[in-house]
Amino acid sequence: MDIVDPRIQEYADRFTSSESEVLSQLRELTYRERVDRNMLSGFYQGRLLSMLSKLINPGLILEIGTYMGYSALCLAEGLREDGKLITLDLNEETNTIARAHWERTEYRSVIEDRLEPALDFIPTIEETLDLVFIDADKENYPEYFDLVVPKTRSGGLIIADNVLWSGDVLKVEKGKTNRTSSIALHEYNVKINSDPRVENILLTVRDGLMISMVK
Repeated sequence: MDIVDPRIQEYADRFTSSESEVLSQLRELTYRERVDRNMLSGFYQGRLLSMLSKLINPGLILEIGTYMGYSALCLAEGLREDGKLITLDLNEETNTIARAHWERTEYRSVIEDRLEPALDFIPTIEETLDLVFIDADKENYPEYFDLVVPKTRSGGLIIADNVLWSGDVLKVEKGKTNRTSSIALHEYNVKINSDPRVENILLTVRDGLMISMVK
């Protein structure tokens, strides 16, 4: 399902500020060589993540799901001068590619990558989070959310990717799919919309972004 008419999306892309050369090269590499290329945040969503980060000027960002390191670079653009971004993943191959591209940017010293399960690492965080980006295994979205909410400051953002799942969440409501990921994402949306700890908006950007602001 094309959530947004491709012609409108192309128009919107043309009237959106450009990305860095490294981001452009990383994006082109992913689309050219990776069969799992659809996992990349992409240009338009990347520019949105960058702007949201710049608006709140975070001191500490947590990213759950590194993939090729594209979204980490976008989010790092908004870090305050003494800020840090921690990104978690389990895939050493893609992490190696990500690090190679981070090394070519001014953000190489503020991105800390860890190859360990997020469910194990998050409870060890003692600092206050300003921004969290969730883009990993869909079934664990609710647990990730519950772990990071108490650690995120009032006014901080928790952003979850892929929450529309190519429109498949609509099938869940009608009982027309048994896909575990689709059901999990719909349940996540329901959970966030009824959680008194946050205010939220679900954006129809790319594959759906649920943006939650901690009260």
